Amino acid sequence: MNSPMTAAVSRAEKRGKPYYRWYVPYLFLVPGLALYLVWTVYPLLYQLYVSFFDWRIMPGQVSEYIGLQNYQDVLTDRTFWLAMQNTAGYAVITVAGQMIVGLALAFLVNRVIIGKRFFRTVYYIPVVTSWVVVSFLFSYLFSPGNSGLINYVLMQLGVITEPVSWMAQSNTAWIAIYSLGIWKGMGWAMVIFLAALQGIPPELYEAAAIDGAGEWARLRYMTLPLIRRTIFFVFVALMIGGFQVFISVLLITGGGPLHRTEVALTYMFDEAFGNLHFGYGAALSYILAVVIVLVSVIQGRLFGRNTREVEY
Repeated sequence: MNSPMTAAVSRAEKRGKPYYRWYVPYLFLVPGLALYLVWTVYPLLYQLYVSFFDWRIMPGQVSEYIGLQNYQDVLTDRTFWLAMQNTAGYAVITVAGQMIVGLALAFLVNRVIIGKRFFRTVYYIPVVTSWVVVSFLFSYLFSPGNSGLINYVLMQLGVITEPVSWMAQSNTAWIAIYSLGIWKGMGWAMVIFLAALQGIPPELYEAAAIDGAGEWARLRYMTLPLIRRTIFFVFVALMIGGFQVFISVLLITGGGPLHRTEVALTYMFDEAFGNLHFGYGAALSYILAVVIVLVSVIQGRLFGRNTREVEY
């Protein structure tokens, strides 16, 4: 006697289609979706809810609903605009440095015959190193007085005559922050660019060399156009990461002196967990999220039009 399962399979085979239960794939998706909803979507929605209140966390205190007041206060906050200006400057400078250095390293490593994996690993080590560790490392390197390695080397070379207090002024403090940002991300950019370079057929370079194209001509008219999609991807990804700078600034300068090195996330952290203005901090986070989305959309409109794949 045939079971219902066997009959269903037979009918499916007669129709020329494999038998399956439509809900089975969804059963595998449910655990991941549940975790995503609990740990990502719910906190985001709750944070949006908090942003409309003068949120209080002390027992017995009542959180007052104030509507869009937090958002209005953010838009008229001078420190916030200074932090956004610093964040944008950090993103532009570090992204440019990471892409230039990463692309140069990718070209060099791609030419290496022996030890390519070794150099790729060495340059990628900063990427996997903890932000906390490297932030303290750069704090030591740029320490004031003769104890800092940077001051010691510059004095030995005769570049400076007395130690520089790097963190006492915003101009010199940014040098340490920018240097860390570029050093930390150049390995990631290098690996992505290297993968793109290795995907270019060597026959194209051989044909170009036969036609008399030099190194610069091959780089400008062949290599860069062929990897322009990768360049665009790296640019967008690094810009998003640049606007999310936090740990390095928090540990190296703390946003000082006088908020001159404040960035958006350190200001948000200070308002929420330092001054206990959780509603204001939540509003700051959502405004920053909107800014990042707008920057990504503008990048896509400006640079994404001419990134079609070049047919080999």
